[in-house]
Amino acid sequence: MAKSRILIVDDEKNIRNVVREYAEFEGYETEEAEDGMQAVEKCRSEDFDCIVMDIMMPRLDGYSAVKEIRKTKQIPVIMLSARGEEYDKLFGFEIGVDDYVVKPFSPKELLARIRAVIKRSGAAAAPADKLKFEGLEINMSGREVLVDGVPASLTPKEYDLLFYLVKNKGIALSREKLLEEVWGYDFYGDDRTVDTHIKMLRNSLGEYRKFIVTLRGMGYKFDC
Repeated sequence: MAKSRILIVDDEKNIRNVVREYAEFEGYETEEAEDGMQAVEKCRSEDFDCIVMDIMMPRLDGYSAVKEIRKTKQIPVIMLSARGEEYDKLFGFEIGVDDYVVKPFSPKELLARIRAVIKRSGAAAAPADKLKFEGLEINMSGREVLVDGVPASLTPKEYDLLFYLVKNKGIALSREKLLEEVWGYDFYGDDRTVDTHIKMLRNSLGEYRKFIVTLRGMGYKFDC
């Protein structure tokens, strides 16, 4: 079985070294980039299962690099940030970041998050079913969503959220359950994280937003 590959992007060599040593000890293959430009170039020519990306870097910052990579590949991204403000996290989630780790961080915690992100990504791509709800078509294995025949532009986290809602169609899901299952057991988020992503997902689905039903005081469910 092929090893999962991780791209480590940070302008601080000592941080890249620490992450690389822990990742390789866990059995991952690693590649490094010193800034966002190098990361974009490597992603154009190589495939990775996860990217660990710093935000503040010379030439091209982490956010800009993620947006550029997202144009061609949907690789899970964990951002390393010296800042923990909610605004920064929400902005990152809007452009497709899967998780955040605030510096200084525990390498063991980072590896736990890498494992969770790769596991969720692989689990989401496994089913081969193609589902259709009126004009909303969902290709599970291809991670593609069509709205009246037009591909919807979803972030990886929006897709994971929609997939989980659809997989549990008709079941009431609390915000806490969604945080646990979609973001991971160790994600330090709150209800606003779920609500923000539900809002973004509904906007992406157009009139078929009606299928995502709000359960007041509890959470959401997919119903059709």
